[in-house]
Amino acid sequence: MSDAEQSFATLWESLLPVGRDSGTGGYRRFSWTPADASARSWFMNAAAVRNLRTYADRNGNLWASWDPDPEPVLAAGAIVTGSHLDSVPDGGAYDGPLGVVTAFAAIDMLRERGRRPARPVAVAAFTEEEGARFGVACLGSRLLTGVTDPAKARALTDRNGVTLAGAMTAAGLDPDAIGPDEALLASIAAYVELHIEQGRALADRGAAVGLAAGIWPHGRWRLTFTGRADHAGTTRLADRHDPMLPCAAAVLAARDAAAGHGALATVGKLTAEPGGVNAICSRVTAWLDARAPDEHRLAATVDQVLAAAGDAAAAQGVALDATQESATPAVEFDAPLRDRLASALAARGISAPVLGTGAGHDAGVLAARVPAAMLFVRNPTGVSHSPAEHAEPADCLAGAEALAAALEDLACQ
Repeated sequence: MSDAEQSFATLWESLLPVGRDSGTGGYRRFSWTPADASARSWFMNAAAVRNLRTYADRNGNLWASWDPDPEPVLAAGAIVTGSHLDSVPDGGAYDGPLGVVTAFAAIDMLRERGRRPARPVAVAAFTEEEGARFGVACLGSRLLTGVTDPAKARALTDRNGVTLAGAMTAAGLDPDAIGPDEALLASIAAYVELHIEQGRALADRGAAVGLAAGIWPHGRWRLTFTGRADHAGTTRLADRHDPMLPCAAAVLAARDAAAGHGALATVGKLTAEPGGVNAICSRVTAWLDARAPDEHRLAATVDQVLAAAGDAAAAQGVALDATQESATPAVEFDAPLRDRLASALAARGISAPVLGTGAGHDAGVLAARVPAAMLFVRNPTGVSHSPAEHAEPADCLAGAEALAAALEDLACQ
C-alpha cells in the first residue's frame, strides 16, 4: 500500500465507528450530540497530527489551516476544501465525511510530493449540513453567509423541544454570537467541495470522478394538519376530523406533482399527535422536500401539492398551516473555476464529466459569496442517505488525487 493509500485508509477507518448505530449500520451524527462531539474531536486530532492550525468559528464550523507562513488561521486568499461530518438519520458513511477525509489526504499527498502552499489551504467541516436535528439544511454555511437570520436559528427546536441555542450552550458555545462573518468570508479565495455522487451518472459514463455544473433549486415546507382527537373505536366516520387523511392526500399529491413537472418531491418525515394506536390524531405534521431543474417547475410542483393538501383538509374539516422552512435558489458554480479545475485534472490524465445535481451542499450556499466548485466521486449503485451508500476504495483515492491536483493548481508553488 502506498503512503497516499495508507493515509486515506487510516483516516477513513478511524472515523467509521463514530456515530454508527449498531442495529441499523447507519449513522446518527446529529449536531451538538455526543456523536457530533466525537466527530469534532476526530477532526481536531486529524488536524493536530498534520500540524494544521485549528479554529472553530462562532457558528460552530470547524477549520484547519495549512499556511505558507505562521499567520492567523484562514489568512487572506485561502483555498478551502472540505464538507460536513453530520448525517441524516441512519445515513451512509460517505455523504459529507468523504469530502473531509479526502481533504486531509490531499494535503498529505501534496506534502509527500514536496509541494508547499503559496497561499493558505484550509479544511472545513460545516455544522448541521443535513438539517437532521434542527430542520434547516446547510445551517452552518447559511449562518456564515447571512442567509439565515440568527434569531430564527437560535429558536429552532429538535423533536425533543431543545432549541439550537440550548444545544449550543450545552456544548460550550455562545449562541448569541452566531451570524454572518464577513471577515472570514473575505479571506476565502475559492471553495472546492468533494462529495460522493448522489446518483449513478458517473457509473454510466465509466468515470471515477466528475465536476459539478450546478445545483437544482430546492426547499423544505412544513405542513401542519390540525383536526380533533377522538376515539378510534367509537367515532363514526362521518363525525371525524382526522388530520391523517389530508396528510395522506398530500403525500400522494407530491408524487403526482413531481412526475407531472419533471421534478422531485418527497415526504420523508411526519409526526402524529398524540400518537395513540386506538385514537384519531389531533394533529399531523409532515415535511415536504421539493427539488426541480428550475424555479418555475419547483413552484408549480409545490403549488400543486399545497392545493391538493388544502382541498383534502377542507373536505375533512381540518385546518392546514403550510410554512416554508428553507429555500435554496438554483446554483451555477463558478465557470472559470470549474474550467480551471477541468484543465488541471486533464493535465494529470483525469477525465471528469460535468454533471448537474438535485442535492444541496454547503458549496451551493457559499457559491453566492465566493467562487465555488464541486468534485464528485463515483457511486456505483446511486444509493445515498442510506447505509447502502458506497464508493470503491480505488474511486475514493481517485477523488483524493483529483482534489490534490485542484489544490496544487490553486494554491501551491
